[in-house]
Amino acid sequence: MSNDSSLADEKIVLRLYITGATHHSMQAVRNIQKLCEEYLENSYDLDIIDVYQQPYLAKEKQIIAAPTLIKTQPYPVRRIVGDMSDTEKILTVLNVQKATK
Repeated sequence: MSNDSSLADEKIVLRLYITGATHHSMQAVRNIQKLCEEYLENSYDLDIIDVYQQPYLAKEKQIIAAPTLIKTQPYPVRRIVGDMSDTEKILTVLNVQKATK
C-alpha cells in the first residue's frame, strides 16, 4: 500500500495548543488553518486548545511551550513548536506531499 492511498483513506488529526489570544497564538492559528485548507483539504480534523482555559489538557499531553501542534493520527505522533510559519517543515513532519500545481 502506498503512502498516498493510506493518507487519502485516513484523516490527519491535529491539536494546536495555544496560550490565549496573544499575537503569537493567533498567528499560529491562522498559519495552521491556511496550511490545512491548502494542503489537506477535507482530510484533517483540527482542534485548537487554549491551555489557559483547559490546563489539564496541556498537563496531560506534557505541553511545556506554546503554540504546540501535535499530530495524533495517523501514527507516529509528531510535535511542532512555534508560530507554524514554516510550511515546508510542517508538511515534512506531517508526512504530507506538497501538491504540484
